[in-house]
Amino acid sequence: MQDLTPRLVDILTLARQQGRVVVDDLAVRFGVTPQTIRKDLNDLCDRRLLKRVHGGAVLASGVENLRYDARRVLAAEEKARIGRHAASLIPDDCSLFINIGTTTEEVARALVNHRDLMAITNNINVATILHQVPQIETIVVGGVLRHSDGGIVGESATDFINQFKVDYAVIGASAIEEDGALLDYDYREVRVSQAIIANARTVVLVADHMKFGRNAPVRIGHISQIDILVTDVEPPETLARVCAEAGVAVEVAPE
Repeated sequence: MQDLTPRLVDILTLARQQGRVVVDDLAVRFGVTPQTIRKDLNDLCDRRLLKRVHGGAVLASGVENLRYDARRVLAAEEKARIGRHAASLIPDDCSLFINIGTTTEEVARALVNHRDLMAITNNINVATILHQVPQIETIVVGGVLRHSDGGIVGESATDFINQFKVDYAVIGASAIEEDGALLDYDYREVRVSQAIIANARTVVLVADHMKFGRNAPVRIGHISQIDILVTDVEPPETLARVCAEAGVAVEVAPE
């Protein structure tokens, strides 16, 4: 699938923020005809990113994540900021896990100037980024390769990770509820994420603002299991209070 156009990205972002988009409102917002917007919505629905309803479209089912190429372009600038800031928290000469996610991939891109790292990842895209850096030893987790996004999941991946105890873990989540629940879509991926959390001395969660209040069906754990949350805006008040009570450091990536 080719990359989404900027207008399609904006429409999808609005749908993520509002839950629903309306043809007439979008036509006014973008200065195009309603017919053009209907074509855009049909395109997004054909990609299974939105679902058509009378007069507009709503988000697709909350039990299935957006496709990888759509996630990659959504909030791209914010994810890059988060990645750079999270990488600044990782010292040279340490070991770390990096799991599946478009934001964790941005962390990997920002780590390429680090020295003497051992990076263990179940993300083929992260491995591709890091393997060209001589100062970083990259270890790829064994398991089932998910064609949709290059993630490695399954019981063998979990067993592999349980062999290690590392200094840092950089993880993502598909959704963070206001009570601090960390959620995802694939239970096989969740099992791997839980093993990563359990086998790291310091856990860094990277998540852009779109993850706050979003729904997903499988529980990874709770924000209290995280040491540092790196995001692009201040979390909602309730979630911020939960973080403070749990001793989770919240760091907003600078512009």
